[in-house]
Amino acid sequence: MLKKTASLLVLPLLALALAACDGVGGNDPLKSAVVENYAAGAHSSYARSLASAWALDDAIDRFLAAPSQPRLDAAKHAWLRARDDYGVTEIYRFYDGPIDNEADGPEGLINAWPLDEAYIDYVDGDPNAGVINKPGEFPVIDAALLVSLNEEGGEENVSTGWHAIEFLLWGQDLNADGPGYRPVEDYTVNDNAGRRGTYLAVASDLLVTHLQQMADAWAPGADNYRSRFVAKNSNEALNNIFTGIGEMSRGELAGERMTVAYEQRSQEYEQSSFSDNTTADIIANALGVQRVYLGHYGDVSGPGVMDLVAAKDPFLADSLADEINRSVVLARAIPAPFDRLLTQGLPDSNHGRRAVLDAIVALENQTDTIVRAAQEVGIAISVS
Repeated sequence: MLKKTASLLVLPLLALALAACDGVGGNDPLKSAVVENYAAGAHSSYARSLASAWALDDAIDRFLAAPSQPRLDAAKHAWLRARDDYGVTEIYRFYDGPIDNEADGPEGLINAWPLDEAYIDYVDGDPNAGVINKPGEFPVIDAALLVSLNEEGGEENVSTGWHAIEFLLWGQDLNADGPGYRPVEDYTVNDNAGRRGTYLAVASDLLVTHLQQMADAWAPGADNYRSRFVAKNSNEALNNIFTGIGEMSRGELAGERMTVAYEQRSQEYEQSSFSDNTTADIIANALGVQRVYLGHYGDVSGPGVMDLVAAKDPFLADSLADEINRSVVLARAIPAPFDRLLTQGLPDSNHGRRAVLDAIVALENQTDTIVRAAQEVGIAISVS
């Protein structure tokens, strides 16, 4: 900040200098620092997600080697822990980056939902449903098959990723008061137990493979997406960053993940329906927005979007920080399990449904402020 006693000539000279630094092909130092810290945070986040996915893979291998209830429970616990680590990485989407570019982004292979359970395995009323129970049609279950089948013929035909693994661990959620229950016998003596185990092992290996790709894409010191991202004009990179937090706040989290389920009143539209982990998913996504705004990514910390906004309008920066924190607090206030809030019998005045709506409204409101904050630092974004 300039001292009040500074010469009046300093102001126009400073403005000209900043404009020169931030012109096409140039980078303002603070903007560049925010972009660099974001890239470091992305790698740190994906590295942590990859590590917990490896732990999940190990737990699944141990279970399949000698199926038992304790080992199945351990695999479920590992899935829940790994899911939290993945949830905060979803903020690195919505701008054609390595996770979701149209050419080869693996997001649909990692996290597609909702999932038609009958596409993979038996369901209530149809014991012969799914790839697992069709050895004649699908004699070999391997990575190539599962990738080729993912979303083939319909968006709900999900064969890979978090929710395929979730379904294979928990089974259908037919319990109004808790998650699904898949018996250990599905992996020992029940029909097609061996094929089911193969499917689970392959799906888990694929998840690790795809998360490794994301960690590699953001790794430092390599000729990869990260090196190209930080080499961009800072305004272009910041457009991506602002778009990511804006789209996650409203279009994705408030919209697809919350409003649709809230209005349709169906657990088919909640994200982690088999494990009843949906509320934790919502919290993790909201935390992802906060991480990028503050610039604090766990073990990586530095200048964030808030620092840019504060340099232009401290009041706006603080206001947006408060709004984002409020959305996190309101997400944490949503009672679990989420599907209990979707039943037809609950009025919208119900405490739980009101909590969902409050979080939706907060996320929508903060998105408007994100757009204004972007404009304040010279970035024009459009969010759904």
